[in-house]
Amino acid sequence: MTDRYATFAHSGAGRFLVKRLGLPDPPKLRRYGPGNEFGPVTLGGSGRLAEPTRHILDKLPTAGEGTSAVVFDASGIADSAGLGALYDFFHPVIRSVRPSGRVIVLGAPPELCTSAREATAQRALEGFVRSLGKEIGRGSTAQLVYVAPGAEEATESTLRFLLSGRSAYVSGQVIRIGPAAVDVPDDWDRPLVGKTAIVTGAARGIGAAIAGVLTREGAHVVCLDVPAAGEDLSRVANENKGTALQLDLTAEDAPRRLADFIATRHVHADVFVHNAGITRDKTLGKMSAEQWASVIDVNLASQERINDVLLAERLLGDNGRIVAVSSVSGIAGNRGQTNYATSKAGVIGLVQATAGAVAEHGLTINAVAPGFIETKMTAAMPMFLRESGRRLNSLAQGGLPVDVAETIAWLASPASGGVNGNVVRVCGQSLLGA
Repeated sequence: MTDRYATFAHSGAGRFLVKRLGLPDPPKLRRYGPGNEFGPVTLGGSGRLAEPTRHILDKLPTAGEGTSAVVFDASGIADSAGLGALYDFFHPVIRSVRPSGRVIVLGAPPELCTSAREATAQRALEGFVRSLGKEIGRGSTAQLVYVAPGAEEATESTLRFLLSGRSAYVSGQVIRIGPAAVDVPDDWDRPLVGKTAIVTGAARGIGAAIAGVLTREGAHVVCLDVPAAGEDLSRVANENKGTALQLDLTAEDAPRRLADFIATRHVHADVFVHNAGITRDKTLGKMSAEQWASVIDVNLASQERINDVLLAERLLGDNGRIVAVSSVSGIAGNRGQTNYATSKAGVIGLVQATAGAVAEHGLTINAVAPGFIETKMTAAMPMFLRESGRRLNSLAQGGLPVDVAETIAWLASPASGGVNGNVVRVCGQSLLGA
């Protein structure tokens, strides 16, 4: 779907009016592409993460001049007085960050700090990063990464994602990394070689984009959707040299049929992406019981049933990944979507409640929460709501399905073993509710 306002804003006359009238100015985002490396990274701070981070940065390919990214190790800040180090480091460099630049602050999880003062200072980093993400503009993003003691060597996958064009529509996020075994890929551009990934709701939109990106990353993708979407499903599977599986996930025998398919055709799956979802929007007073029940069943209950069989029958391979698609609506709520928001908040609850149990088996479970993404569904929204969704974020535009897919690919990587129980918004840093 074309964002006509952004197209106009990037024209000669549009640039003049945007500047003159103070209108929203959606920047051109720098997304991932072959050979599209970022330039030099400035590293500051002197906590326990500085040296491991330096080793990682030394391995990254760079191109161009100027400052493309700034990384600051704040893990050594032990009290509120130490927060002055943020000002001292960022004040002289922040205005020199190039368009579509990256800012990353590394910290220590407050809940693991040894004193109340240290926990207070580390929690304060969230306000700093989220505010900075709303200030820097020009398509740049800011993130906070809490790294637990013992997880220092598990950060590379996350840093590579956040410092690249893959994270173009991710900003203002707090990511937690814990100690875990990390399977470093031979090729960071194709970390899923030899892996099998299953994507539900893969026939169109975000699901089709997920299938495409996971294929690019080297995976064999099983594209799953309802029989009614069979033609589109076959097309997506063929385009990605994958497998099409027609299955209604709400059917009583769906978990059993899926389990038998995995065990018979692939022995196990390495990545399972819960993307299938529906909307049946009505205000609660006008919503039918069927509209409520169908959304809860597809968006949430089917995920619970599938996870139960995946885990009980050990159908995920070693270092396996489950990634669920939630929504900013599940965090902030949305008028006319009590059913949808309930289901998507439930997905977040499912991830958080399951993370500890899956970690015991060497697995991870995480969620992405998209904001306004340019799809056929959002194209059908009333113009005012559509434009509000596009502009009310720090990047002043809607995201693309590939932005969600890139985030899922990072969480699916065998090198992301320390990222577990996270909910990462792909919303351009929504300005409302989240």
